[in-house]
Amino acid sequence: MDFEQLIAERFSVRSFKQVHLPQENIYKILDAGLKAPTGCNYQPQRILVLNTDESINALKSCTKCHFNRMTYGAPVVLMVCYDKNESWVRKYDGALSAPVDAVIVSTHMMLEAQNLGVGCCWVMHFDPFALRSTFNIPDNVEPTSLLVMGYLSEDAKPLDLHFKSKEISEIVHYESF
Repeated sequence: MDFEQLIAERFSVRSFKQVHLPQENIYKILDAGLKAPTGCNYQPQRILVLNTDESINALKSCTKCHFNRMTYGAPVVLMVCYDKNESWVRKYDGALSAPVDAVIVSTHMMLEAQNLGVGCCWVMHFDPFALRSTFNIPDNVEPTSLLVMGYLSEDAKPLDLHFKSKEISEIVHYESF
């Protein structure tokens, strides 16, 4: 798919068919994440694949949000995390690149999902303490997002807000603010 078309057609999918993705597609999506740039190529991302009904159901205890609303009935969830101990650190203020790295990795995976005809929605509404407990996540690994994904149901469509953007002049500045 042409990149311009890919980014124009991608939207946050909130309605999925109850069909698990083939392992080959999951691998391609994960591989796109491996190819994402990270600070000094330290690759601090850690991704937990939830691809069974049991693991998806385990997410129920990890959010105060209604479960089906959080995952929108997606049959696959990629839990994107980062290892705080493997992050590049900016010497001036100690800022970690790992949170940004995890977002870049997530973006690469969302775009590859779209390329494969797989819908995706980036979700941050979860209890990280519940995720740690439920999925035995060590203290040095920080959950950042859930990528809920699957094949779009017949009624899947973008929200109205998807088509609203600020003017480029409100966002982009040259030389100074």
